[in-house]
Parts: sequence; C-alpha cells; structure tokens
Amino acid sequence: MLIERESYINQIKNAYHILPVTILIGCRQVGKTSLLYMIKKELKHIFLNGQDPEISILFESVSSIETYLRVNLNEHYKGFVIIDEFQYLNNISTIIKVLTDKHSELKFICSGSSSLDIMQKVKESLAGRVRVIEIYSLSWPEYIMFNNQDLYQKYLKLKKDEDLFLINNRFRSLFYEYLVYGGFPRLATVQNYTEKINLLNDIYKTYLLRDVRNYIKNEDSIGFNKMLRLLALQIGQLVNINELSKTSGLPYKKTEEYLWLLEQMYIIKLVEPFISNKRKSLVKMRKIFFTELGLRNIIAQSFNEMDLRNDAGSVFENYIFLQLKSTLSGTTVVNYFRTIDGFEIDFIINDMKKIYAVEAKFKDIQNPSNNAHLRRFIAEEKIQILYIVNKALEYHEKSIHYILPAQLEKYFTPS
Repeated sequence: MLIERESYINQIKNAYHILPVTILIGCRQVGKTSLLYMIKKELKHIFLNGQDPEISILFESVSSIETYLRVNLNEHYKGFVIIDEFQYLNNISTIIKVLTDKHSELKFICSGSSSLDIMQKVKESLAGRVRVIEIYSLSWPEYIMFNNQDLYQKYLKLKKDEDLFLINNRFRSLFYEYLVYGGFPRLATVQNYTEKINLLNDIYKTYLLRDVRNYIKNEDSIGFNKMLRLLALQIGQLVNINELSKTSGLPYKKTEEYLWLLEQMYIIKLVEPFISNKRKSLVKMRKIFFTELGLRNIIAQSFNEMDLRNDAGSVFENYIFLQLKSTLSGTTVVNYFRTIDGFEIDFIINDMKKIYAVEAKFKDIQNPSNNAHLRRFIAEEKIQILYIVNKALEYHEKSIHYILPAQLEKYFTPS
C-alpha cells in the first residue's frame, strides 16, 4: 500500500504545472519511485524504467522515442512521460529538450538516485525548463503516519505548543526509535529492531556502497571506508579535510573529491558557515550531517537507545537539520554560525524574508536562562527569533522561544 507524502506530491504538482520537466533526486531507498507511482495515478502518462535495456534503446534517437510516444501515449504528444532512474539513459537531457521544445503539451517527470549523474546532464540542456526537487527519507511526522495512522490523526489535532509525549507515551518511544533507526520507508512498519538493523545493513551494502564503488578507485576503497566511518562519527562537527586525509590515509585532493561525491549522492550534507559582517567568523570549514539517521548509525555501528548514547546530542542535532530540510522551501538557506573564540549557533535560517536561528539542546531544560550572550547575538545579527529545541521546556519570550522537538516542523511549515 502506498501512503501519500502530501508535501512532496504538492511540490511535484506545482512544478509540472509551471515547467515541462520535473526531476526528483535523493539517496537510494527514500521513496522516489513510490512518489512517481502516486503522482501517475492522476495523469495521462506512460511509465518507463531507465534501467530497462529496451527503454535505453528507444532513447538512442529522438525519432525512435517520438514514434513510441505517438503509439503508446497519443498522436498529439499530450501527456506525461514518467521515467524512473532516468540517469541511465544516454543523451536523455538533450532528447527531453528537443521533445519538449517540439511538443508543447508533453511533460516529463523523472527520478534518479545520484545528482552527480543527473546534474551533469540537466545543467546546460534543460536550463530554464526544469525544477529539481530533493527527496529525503520520511520526516518524523511521516514516520508516525507510516507506522500508526491512529497516532498520526492525534498528532494532527495537537497544537504546536502542546507536548505530545504527555498525550500518549507511544509518541515518545516512536520518536526515539526514529532517531536511532531513521526514516527509510521500508523500515517504518517493521517492529522488530534486529530486523530494522538487518534492513539498514542491506540498504547500505546492496545499494549505497554499490553506487559509490562506481566512482572510487580500487586502491582507495579502504581509505574511503575509513573516511566514511570517521564522517559518521563527526555529525554536527566541523569537517577538517586535512585531519580527515591523514586519518583515512587518502591524499588531500582525493578526500575533497570523495566528500563532494558523498554529497552529490545524497549520503551527506555539508553546511556552510553564516557570513557575518558583525564578527569575524570561521568561514572556511563546513559542518557535516547525514541525510538519513539510520544510515549514519549503521555506518557508525551504533544502535544504543538515545538515553544511553554518548552521541545523543549530535544525533539530535542531525535530526533537527533533517526536519528543517524537509520542511523549509528549496530556496531557504541553512547555515551555522561560529566565531573564532568558540561562540556557536547551530543553525541560521534565511528564507529571503527574514533570518532566524535554531539551537539544539538534548536536555531537560526546566527554566529559561539569562541568555545575555544570545540576546546580544540576536540584536547584532538582526535575528527575528531564536528557537531553543529541548526535551522539556515550552516557553516563549519576545525573541527566544523554547520549543519541544517532536513538533518542530509545525513552527517552520509555511502558512
């Protein structure tokens, strides 16, 4: 049974109403194919698999695919061509450009697992004709929806400042489960934790490592695996490429190249620093987060419960980053802020209209603190609101709001 992910469905619909080409990109196993199946139900379409050799032959020339569309879609070339794993098709972006230029009522919706392949093909040929939508694994609210529809309906009824953990204890256990095992759709309905780990290991070895190996030299494989595990142990921290190179044994340039590769394949995200005119900030190093918590934890080989983890704060910060990415619009910029003397704000968010900030605190905060240093920062950088996400306190002041983590997206969903 396909469960509709409304936010992504709406993004796709908005895109194809405006532009002839829509592309879904993201890590393996995050649900891109399922989204294509959901969207195609409402459209006059043909559905193609880019990994099918027969389909690949069709795309060897414009005339061959044009004939196929005339016979299998309609003679007016009116409707949608939906292609899963389209990056496997040679010259696909050029052919799509020719077809959409020639047939104004023909549109394409495509998906692929590696933006490395995709962006090389779309950057020039489809400029101005395409919208690229980044797909992530299930957000926390989606995880509730996939796991328990009754709980999800209760979740929807709650106001954003109400503590859902007090409403139902199942929310708390499910939330901590999500932080440890992540949001791959295949895992959401699996109740057995050992089986969840087995499935994560399957996804990691069968899909992700196989894709990565296409771009890694054999002599670099040991160093690359070391680098990947080091990165998994450094989530929420600044990435020092020189130290990473020395520890992994990879040359500096190779380390840079493989970091870029991991980001292009949507395994990691590197967050740039916020450039401040008020203070001298550290502007060169980036912070690292994984796009999937379960994937991170299988690489780090750590599935302890949240209350027993020595990296709970880092996992919590990674969770907040992913909720922000899945909730905010694609034009919103997420940075971090840090000065040379060590003052840091986890996330600075610029939605082109205002700037606000988010601090992750995996603590049971009972009372608001003085926060004089934070107030100075807010005033100097013209921050509208600083959200302190913590485990216990819901309290709103003029410019500092203490909020609970399990309803985070309700504060950032566009109204």
